[in-house]
Amino acid sequence: MKTYFRIIRLVKPYLGLALLNALFNILSVIFNLFSLTMVAPFLDLLFLKTDKDYAERIAKGAPELALSVDSLVDNFYFYFTSVIVDPEKGKMYALSMICVLVVVMFFFKNLTRYFAMFFLAPVRNGVVKDLRNGMHKKIMDLPLSYYSDERKGDIISRMTTDAQEIEWSVMSSLEATFREPLTILLFLFTMIFISPQLTLFVFILLPLTAILISRIGKSLKRTSVKSKERLGVLLSIIEETLSGLRIIKAFNAEKPVQNKFETLNDKYTVTMNRMYRKTDLASPLSEFLGACVLVVVMYFGGQLVLGADESLSAAMFITYIAIFSQMIPPAKAFTNAFYNIQKGIASADRINKILDAPNDITDKPGAITAAGFGDRVSYENVSFGYRKGEEGYVLRNINLTIPKGKTIALVGQSGSGKTTLADMLPRFYDPTEGVIKIDGVPLPDLSLASLRNLIGVVSQESILFNDTVLNNIAFGMDNVSLQDVETAARIANAHEFIAQMPDQYLSNIGDRGSKLSGGQRQRLSIARAVLKNPPILILDEATSALDTESERLVQDALQNLMANRTTLVIAHRLSTIQHADEIIVMNKGVIEERGTHNELINNKGLYKKLFDLQSFA
Repeated sequence: MKTYFRIIRLVKPYLGLALLNALFNILSVIFNLFSLTMVAPFLDLLFLKTDKDYAERIAKGAPELALSVDSLVDNFYFYFTSVIVDPEKGKMYALSMICVLVVVMFFFKNLTRYFAMFFLAPVRNGVVKDLRNGMHKKIMDLPLSYYSDERKGDIISRMTTDAQEIEWSVMSSLEATFREPLTILLFLFTMIFISPQLTLFVFILLPLTAILISRIGKSLKRTSVKSKERLGVLLSIIEETLSGLRIIKAFNAEKPVQNKFETLNDKYTVTMNRMYRKTDLASPLSEFLGACVLVVVMYFGGQLVLGADESLSAAMFITYIAIFSQMIPPAKAFTNAFYNIQKGIASADRINKILDAPNDITDKPGAITAAGFGDRVSYENVSFGYRKGEEGYVLRNINLTIPKGKTIALVGQSGSGKTTLADMLPRFYDPTEGVIKIDGVPLPDLSLASLRNLIGVVSQESILFNDTVLNNIAFGMDNVSLQDVETAARIANAHEFIAQMPDQYLSNIGDRGSKLSGGQRQRLSIARAVLKNPPILILDEATSALDTESERLVQDALQNLMANRTTLVIAHRLSTIQHADEIIVMNKGVIEERGTHNELINNKGLYKKLFDLQSFA
């Protein structure tokens, strides 16, 4: 139940509303109980008493009023007896009073029940809202390395389906876990007052039914966990299908992809069938067990009524049965709540795996704010591995200095560690060994926000959002004017095509910029970097996926962007970095060569080999 209490702690910001819900639930239970206890005087006074009984009760006089159940009952009986024996009122008048009283009690019972649900609604939805907010913040805070082992569809499933499951299962059952036990306890105390002997059977039989129900509930939780995992896999397949639809069609792979999806979907359906069958067992099982207990109560209660000592009156026995029968619905509701909570806890455990995931890339205590970039970036004996073990290292003993205002190019074969080396500068990853410094200050000593404010990134894949041109260029920046955005677009050679769009800078560019060409998307990315105006730039193969004309336009935009900035360029096309101040040649995670273009050509090493291969291509 540790996970359940963790969810309950999320109610703290809504404690006032939760207390109002509890108050109105208590009132609802009390009014319900009073409406049922009207059965006893109704039967006893009106139908089971003679004129002699009425006269004896009146002759005793009014009982002394005190704060006790006996005193309240005696005064209630005396008052109604007075009404019955009154010549102007009589039994019909007393009957009318009891009927009106029962209706009033049921009215207030249902009114307070509505108010209880009214105040619960913002609690239920608020907790799930806070949970989603926390998950979204966490997935943005987690390092990129976390997602290399996670399915995107499974993460989406946890943020949507699992969060909704908590609202449906746990939060909808939150009230039941408070109201139903309270109802059962109040009813039990009333039943003890009516007949302690009969209630003893109830205390013996109810725990036995609870044990049986809890065993099925544990089995339900295991099945629910499996169903959530399989749903996450399904969503991942859907996401991969939508992303790779072009390739699927090009390779006539529709049938195997569909077969794979149907196989997983069949497994998910089987698991869900099993889960629903266990869930649906809750209500009939609890009702059947409740009926069995009721039969036992009726049998032994009948013996008390019909026995020689007549220790229980017929009116009280009928009232007892009426109260006990009303205890079965809350018992059923509590059983259903227990089953639902088991399902919800399975979802909560999956969500907690994200919320509790360790994040090593955070601001250390006392991290300073980088005021600007003044001198140089230095990599000192930097090594990095995605996993433990010597074979997991992708960079080894890198020593590199990037002076302010210089352009440093990283070249080499795919997998040589170029992108990883660049990604460690904005702390997307931290070195496994060694240290990276800006102006002599280790990166972990700088706050993440101030460090990343110094750096602009233009990657091979243009990361754009389903929003307007304006909001994509001004992404992450506040109080940006349209004139500033237009100026950045002109520098990036993007203004001309933007001006031809239907709503110009207010035009929506579609999902991931699908309404634009590759070159247009890349120029928007460059405009975004221009507007940020960072002193340090990382250009990760920014022109490798473009045609010749688009490459020229983007290359011109990049030259405008790189002016007077410190730039780290990752390039496969060596023709684009011949004028770099220094070229670093990477091979299998180490620096194999370094120098200017002419120096490396004259060395006739790996760079010369790569250059010749591209020249003859």
